[in-house]
Amino acid sequence: MTSESDNSALPAPDHGSTGAIQPLLELFDSLPQVMFCMKGVDGRYLAVNDAFVRRSGRRSKRDVLGARATDLFPAPLAERYEEQDGNVFSSGEPLRDELELIRRPDGSFGWYLTVKLPIEEDGEVTALVSVSRDLATPSDERIALEALTRVVELVQAHLDEPLRVADLAEAAGCSEAQLERRMKKVFGLTATQYVLRVRVERATEMLTGTDDPIAMIAAACGFYDQAGLTRQFARLAGETPARFRASHSGCPAVSRRGRPGSRRRAGRCGAVGAGRWEEWRRAPSASAPSGRLRRPRRARPPGPARALRRWRTPNGRR
Repeated sequence: MTSESDNSALPAPDHGSTGAIQPLLELFDSLPQVMFCMKGVDGRYLAVNDAFVRRSGRRSKRDVLGARATDLFPAPLAERYEEQDGNVFSSGEPLRDELELIRRPDGSFGWYLTVKLPIEEDGEVTALVSVSRDLATPSDERIALEALTRVVELVQAHLDEPLRVADLAEAAGCSEAQLERRMKKVFGLTATQYVLRVRVERATEMLTGTDDPIAMIAAACGFYDQAGLTRQFARLAGETPARFRASHSGCPAVSRRGRPGSRRRAGRCGAVGAGRWEEWRRAPSASAPSGRLRRPRRARPPGPARALRRWRTPNGRR
């Protein structure tokens, strides 16, 4: 998809460090699970590796260099990236171990840990470099090797409850400091980050697989309230839970009667989907002539007027 000649197309940053970046580009191009980029103070990309090009959905580095985040990514993600960059440029402080939920090129979702470092020249920040590492799910054997099986089971079983690091350390039979080292070694995350990751993963499953209200999902996943889930979810995934559900569930919204257009979910989300509605609407009735399509009549619960008529005597009096 990309070629070595693409690296020669790098625009020269003002601080003249292009030569030093070339070896880094070759290094990061050999790491398919690591995304690397370099950005100037104007927000334009000065250098990227092949993994970043795939993440942006472009065909080559030439399509990315000189562009901004708003040119490559959906608005919520681009705004979050530019906010992070702005903080690094304004403060001169690095951004470390930022947990992010990112859609991979194959359409699946993955957890990444991002680090952004400022580049200074003559005491002024002139650019930044960013590295995002794919946090692959470790095997059960590796989890067991570090005695973290009970920690994983505890988090999964009590996700709707407050979970303290001390509780996880007790389950692992070690001190909190030892637990943090083991979690970093196996998951690449702190214990607190791991719990948050599992909470958000459970939320994504419920958002796309059920029609439960978001407030109920927040409670089931251990968030204080719906606002807490929305805040954390938007920070990690770049979009609100409602928008995520609408764009990733694959279930069009349907009305209370099963028609497209209302808030109830379709298909596997718990209501009659648009496609299923169409099949149901066109299904031949058992009493209909052959080939005639008829929608079955829906049984209506008895209303007050109908109930009242049942109580009348033959002469019309109750």
